[in-house]
Amino acid sequence: MEFPIHRPRRLRKNEHLRRMVRETRLSVDQLILPLFVVPGEGVDNEVSSMPGVRQLSIDLTVRECAEVRDLGIPAVILFGIPEAKDPEGSEAYSDDGIIPNAVRAIKSEVPEIQVITDVCLCEYTDHGHCGLIVDGDVDNDSTVELLAREALAHARAGADIVAPSDMMDGRVDGIREALDEEGFENLPILAYAAKFASAFYGPFRDAAESTPQFGDRRSYQMDSANGNEALREVEMDLEEGADMVMVKPALAYLDVIWRVKQSFGVPVAAYQVSGEYAMIKAAAANGWLDESRVMMESLLSIRRAGADMILTYFAKDAARALAGG
Repeated sequence: MEFPIHRPRRLRKNEHLRRMVRETRLSVDQLILPLFVVPGEGVDNEVSSMPGVRQLSIDLTVRECAEVRDLGIPAVILFGIPEAKDPEGSEAYSDDGIIPNAVRAIKSEVPEIQVITDVCLCEYTDHGHCGLIVDGDVDNDSTVELLAREALAHARAGADIVAPSDMMDGRVDGIREALDEEGFENLPILAYAAKFASAFYGPFRDAAESTPQFGDRRSYQMDSANGNEALREVEMDLEEGADMVMVKPALAYLDVIWRVKQSFGVPVAAYQVSGEYAMIKAAAANGWLDESRVMMESLLSIRRAGADMILTYFAKDAARALAGG
């Protein structure tokens, strides 16, 4: 028998064949668009480190959600920038805060969109950390109490999913208990279960105005070197009542996404974070990469690793690309 018997290139010779045998498929149904909401009316501030990403006032956020719906994207996740910040991040858990007001407006005008709310204090504290500061560090247990209050404020406003991103120990349990006690037992929790202390978050801190005023977040976010710890964090969040879990960032942690999906089999989200987005945009602006192809390749890699949902600033562009084939 002459070599070669097997010729894999037979199934690569045209686009129709490649589509027929494609193993991993990306769908608009898997995309979630992050949005940054600011006070005021008619406010549209470009984020210089994230080309194409903007801070929007509530009225323009509603308009954006209508466009998102029309593109077929099922969900957005909201990050709020308050009118004023204080050491306790009090606007985070105010029923009249920026996010509860945004949720009510979106659900009134664009009810089809699933509204996910980020539950954390970093955007609301004047020091930029994710909780109350005691003796120079974030105090875990008192912070959990405030996170539960924040989740309740979002639930009362009509949020479809709450997503704690703070990485406090026991916060899923605290939030689940508070939600259940107030009759929100059917409200899902998407836990940022494996959130690493990453250098890829820089542009996000510009967009959310949440750069720490001292120190860093390594005492509560995960060490980038630890994969087994990520599995333990995921397991604890699931035991405490999380319905879905998230790995953040995505591209530098594809192995973690894979391990989480293989180990637990639950819905897994991955966040293609601001630094990942900004690098692609910068390289494309310099003519070094084909932005559209790299965008789709990076999203496919996250799907191939096992993510069921992808939070990405490319969501609208990807939706258009998918609609166009």
